[in-house]
Amino acid sequence: MNTIIEVINVSKTFGKGTNLNRVLDDACMYVGEGEFVSLMGASGSGKSTMLYLIGGLDRDFEGRITLCGKDITTLNDTELSALRLANVGFVFQFYNLVMNLNVEDNILLPSTINGKKSKDLEPALEEILEITGLTSKRKAMPATLSGGQQQRVAIARAVMGEPSILLADEPTGNLDSKSSDEIMELFARLNREKGLTILQVTHSEKCAGYGTRTVLLENGKIVG
Repeated sequence: MNTIIEVINVSKTFGKGTNLNRVLDDACMYVGEGEFVSLMGASGSGKSTMLYLIGGLDRDFEGRITLCGKDITTLNDTELSALRLANVGFVFQFYNLVMNLNVEDNILLPSTINGKKSKDLEPALEEILEITGLTSKRKAMPATLSGGQQQRVAIARAVMGEPSILLADEPTGNLDSKSSDEIMELFARLNREKGLTILQVTHSEKCAGYGTRTVLLENGKIVG
């Protein structure tokens, strides 16, 4: 199994002067291509911070992180943006949909911003609408959808560009139990059928159980 994410001796500190909080302390973690890994830990343990560092959303840290064989600490902002656009999809606790765009336009938005034509994306759009169970909702506006449906739109948008990696930060945090199960089943299907590598941050042991492996973050270090 090829390693697609490497976190090597990464430390992250917040604050200044005498008011410092070392959230990550020489942490190391590896994710293999095609894995579905759940990152767990106590509240405030640095799980989300770790995810944001891996995704290049925060570049202020010590150590080294590689994505798809590239050391992101050596990339400039343009190079990192290109790497993310080609290889990484993000799903957050809050859906971050554009409320005046319908479902299919939300899903297509990153691809069209990247210069792709909607008509060329139609086969891929049809497939992702089917996988996410949104075919009948493709013209619906976000405000008419349930929380679970909105999160499925966010997931469809994240994987529309066929990324190698999906990073998910508490993706079921705003959902009821039934909707949470549906989202986790969707992740498992994407991992199984698409070979999508997924790293999710979750506080739920039930959600973590959908993955192929669980990693525990404690006192700033990966302990299991």
